[in-house]
Parts: sequence; C-alpha cells; structure tokens
Amino acid sequence: MGKITGFMEHGRIEEGYKPVDERLKHYKEFVVALTPEQAKIQGARCMDCGTPFCNSGCPVNNVIPDFNDLVYRNDWQNAFAVLDSTNNFPEFTGRICPAPCEAACVLNVNDDAIGIKSIEHAIIDRAWDEGWVTPRPARIKTGKKVAVVGSGPAGMAAAQQLARAGHDVTLFEKNDRIGGLLRYGIPDFKMEKSHIDRRVKQMEAEGVTFRTGVVVGNWPKDSKVTNFAKQTITPDELKKEFDAIVLTGGSEQSRDLPVPGRDLDGIHFAMEFLPQQNKVNAGDKLKGQLRADGKHVIVIGGGDTGSDCVGTSNRHGAASVTQFEVMPQPPAEENRPMTWPYWPIKLRTSSSHEEGCEREFAISTKEFIGEKGKITGLKTVRVEWKDGKMVEVAGSEQVLKADLVLLAMGFVHPVTTVLESFGVDKDTRGNAKATTEFDGGYATNVPKVFAAGDMRRGQSLVVWAIREGRQAARAVDEFLMGFSDLPR
Repeated sequence: MGKITGFMEHGRIEEGYKPVDERLKHYKEFVVALTPEQAKIQGARCMDCGTPFCNSGCPVNNVIPDFNDLVYRNDWQNAFAVLDSTNNFPEFTGRICPAPCEAACVLNVNDDAIGIKSIEHAIIDRAWDEGWVTPRPARIKTGKKVAVVGSGPAGMAAAQQLARAGHDVTLFEKNDRIGGLLRYGIPDFKMEKSHIDRRVKQMEAEGVTFRTGVVVGNWPKDSKVTNFAKQTITPDELKKEFDAIVLTGGSEQSRDLPVPGRDLDGIHFAMEFLPQQNKVNAGDKLKGQLRADGKHVIVIGGGDTGSDCVGTSNRHGAASVTQFEVMPQPPAEENRPMTWPYWPIKLRTSSSHEEGCEREFAISTKEFIGEKGKITGLKTVRVEWKDGKMVEVAGSEQVLKADLVLLAMGFVHPVTTVLESFGVDKDTRGNAKATTEFDGGYATNVPKVFAAGDMRRGQSLVVWAIREGRQAARAVDEFLMGFSDLPR
C-alpha cells in the first residue's frame, strides 16, 4: 500500500481550473493537473483495502491500488505499465470519465475519496511526455482480416487489441476524421483532439488501417449520411472481404421532444450544435454554423451533453444560458450508507455550469412558442413526482424567452440502418442483440458479425465503450483462432 497512515494524514487534492474569464476566450483544455508531488500524496491515501471496490467500480477493472502505490513510490513507469494493462486510452478516461471508481472507494464511506482519476491523468500524461507510450505491433501475423465499423472508443479499443493479436484490422468511419463521439461530441475544452490523433498514429504503426468517409450499410441515396461520404460499402461486400466484422457505432438517435411548436426554426439537437464547433476548431469552414452569439439559450436535458452545450454557448457569447432538468434537484450530498459503493444521485456542478448558467429543476416544456416561424420562447410547467408518476403543479405555467433551444435529453438507440442492413436482431431498446457471455460473447445472430459499445449496450460512458471494445476483441480473436490470449 502507499502509506499506512496516509489516509489519516492527507486530504483529497482536486485538480484545478484556469480562471473563467480566461478559459471562455478559447476552446483549449483548462484543467490544472496535479503536480508529481500532489499525485504522490494522493497515492499515499490509498488504503490497499482487502476488497478494493474501486476495481469493480471501474468498468475496465483498472488495478487502482497498485498504480496508486507505485506513484507514491515515484515508480511512474511501472505505474503506467499497470494502467496500460487494462485501459487502452487512459488519456480519454482521465479527462472525461465521471470516475465511478471514486464513488466505490472505501475511503468514500465517511471521507473524501482518493483522487483516482487525477492520478490516472497524471500517469498517462507523464507516460506520453517520457516516451513510454510506443507502438506494440504483433510479432506474428495470423492472416485473418477483421473489419471494425465505427471509430469511437469501442471501435478504437477493439481495433487496437485485434491488431496486437496479429490480425489485419481495417477501421471504418463515416466521418472525415477518426474518433466518433470523442471527436465530434466531446468539446475540445474537455478533451483536445490531439489525444486522438497521436493514438491513431500509434495504431497505424501497429498495423491498423483507417478508412474515413466510408458509410457501411444499405443507406437510401438521399440520406444525409451518404451525402457527405466518399464511399458506401454494403454488408455483403464486407462479409466477402473480411473474416469477422465488429459493429461499434455510437448510439446516435437523439431523444426528441414532440410538443407543439417543435417545427419552429431555432430548435436543434445537441448533436447538431456540438459537432459543428469541433469542426471549426479543427480548421473546417462551415456555412451557416449554429451559434449562440447574443442569444437566450435554453438547453433541455440536465446531463453531460447538456453541460457541454452550456460551455459551448458561453464561449459563443450567449446573452443567457438556462438548463432544464425534468427531475427534482438532487441533494448536495448523497446518503453514503445507502448508496456506497454504487454511483450516487447527488447535485453535480460542472465547470461549464460555473462559467455561467441558470439551472431549473422539476420543469417540463409544454409548448414551443414562435413568431414568423422562429422560436421566441417556451411554455413550461413545474412538475412533481407522485407514486412514480410525473404530475404537473397547478398554476405553475410560465413562458421563458428563448432564441435557441438545444435538445440534450440523451440518445435512444443506434441509427437502425446499419443493424437492419446486416440483418442483426435488436433488443427491446433498439440496440444490437448480443450477450457478453464468455462462450460466443458479443456475437450477433448473423454469422461472423459482432457488436460492442453503444451499438450493443446503448448510450453509456467512454470507459464502458473501451471495456466492450476490449472484450469484443477477445471474443473475435477466439472465434478466429479457437483460443485467445487477449485480456477481457
């Protein structure tokens, strides 16, 4: 363990932020990472519990006590080796994962959890700086060819693992750049895209072939997707060329709000708004970019995507930003004896909220109001929950001004065209139907076609996508070779 009495001697040290007025002027990352000495102190707080719940709280099962101890002992290179053994992309999770491992930390029972995420962040950034992150191409090639469809974190993890097992892997992406929702969903101020780019270079050195601008599936010719793609490939063409196919696309069908006035101009899904700014940051020229300059913005949806809309709107120079959440305001502190080691429901204030945002809880939109076809406001009502049902509060209706409304209420399922093109069975939620069992895991009903990530489990965390990609890679490797040495 780190230090026997460390958890009693040291408190939690949080990563800092650069000042609001400074960071609102750009789209760069603004987190102030821990210094090596601060990371060492956080490592010293680890108690090396008999049952480290942090390991099971982490979807990729990071060996957290081990790398905490190694950081405490200043053995950073071995700390990286431990972290790298379970997580392909710690620089992603160290920036944008909500850290369920910290919720499960035993110290969190009655104290502040160890800063596990900040330690992970410090380890991987140092590893890149020191040159410890290097390509690991397979020594022996199997001659088997695998297609991975979708280049988000699940697809990238699956492709990297399969390439390291010796297979010839081609990763297909419909957009012009690799990364999926990491590239065009996560704002640059939360994760700069250089982190994706250097992983792509590493994976290319490991033998992965990347093909962007390629749409897979039997799409209608007038589809928006096919309009910007360079090439369309049918499922039959993939099946003929490859020995296995892994579907790892995102859960991209946004949840809509079908109330009167929905067709007014100025109402957009979050995933119409956020990708455009990322493209501009990358140097693309866009005509008619959705912008919030000088507008009264209302974001409907209280989760991370909504928070990203808040941060982006503030950087545009919005006149005001308000975020709606239909659920009641959660408590500032969770009831730890009731929730630990599971993910608690409590009020979470993001860096974007701190930059300027009014937050409204227990509120529902009844109607969009407009003039001359454009949004001007929302008719809302307060709600309360009785016997598990949402009930409107009488006399609480009001109209709020809005020039731009962003719908950020989550995603219901993947775009169904891909699954239907392959003939993959869907579950009751519209996701690809595939189990995670050891025998035949991640396999769909279609021979040699597998599914993982949001495509299989629905909208989820980046860390869950990495886990599914890794596990699916092992299942595919076993399917092709009869056995697999890849870790699950």
